[in-house]
Amino acid sequence: MAYPGQGYPGAGQPPPVGPYPGGPYGGGPPPGPYGQPPPGPYGGPAPGGNAPPGVDPEAFSWFQTVDTDHSGFISVKELKQALVNNNWSSFNDETCLLMINMFDRTRSGRIDVYGFSALLRFIQQWRSLFQQYDRDHSGSISFSELQQAFSQMGYHLSPQFCQLLLARYSQRSPDPNPSIQLDRFIHICMQLQSLTDAFREKDAAMAGTARLSYEDFLTMVVTRLL
Repeated sequence: MAYPGQGYPGAGQPPPVGPYPGGPYGGGPPPGPYGQPPPGPYGGPAPGGNAPPGVDPEAFSWFQTVDTDHSGFISVKELKQALVNNNWSSFNDETCLLMINMFDRTRSGRIDVYGFSALLRFIQQWRSLFQQYDRDHSGSISFSELQQAFSQMGYHLSPQFCQLLLARYSQRSPDPNPSIQLDRFIHICMQLQSLTDAFREKDAAMAGTARLSYEDFLTMVVTRLL
């Protein structure tokens, strides 16, 4: 039984077949991300200058604006200030850190202009997915929408587990019908894919089941989530 491909948007592989969900999700590049970086100091577009080779001029303009300390790198704090959800809340720290780590080529905890440009494309693809699954166009993902999203991605998860994820990642509010914003949706899907990849490494028969020792389980959690 074949394993699926790597499951993050932008992986550029065809949808996989096999016991594991989370294959690539995107077609062509969708519109810009939820919460574009802020404009220049006088309300207009940020100055673009001469973009480095291979970097989109618009992405370079955003990079210059987001790089508030002019270090040539984007930190987690700077990225958090640049990205907002549909309800104008800032992206949470955990999601920003996950994304920084994905595109940090220097292992410095920051990303350069090339990593930032790739990160923007990554967020654009996630935004397209998020809008696809936000069927009532409310700007957030409800319980039923989350179930449908997982099903279409290939995750066969129980309603109880979906409810647990929703309770864990929804914004704290008195709303009796909790929902999740784009940042939490990205976070959930990235962690599901990461743990799926770790689990299938233990599945020698590629059957969707595996026997794990206690330490194997702890290792999986520590290396993939912490």
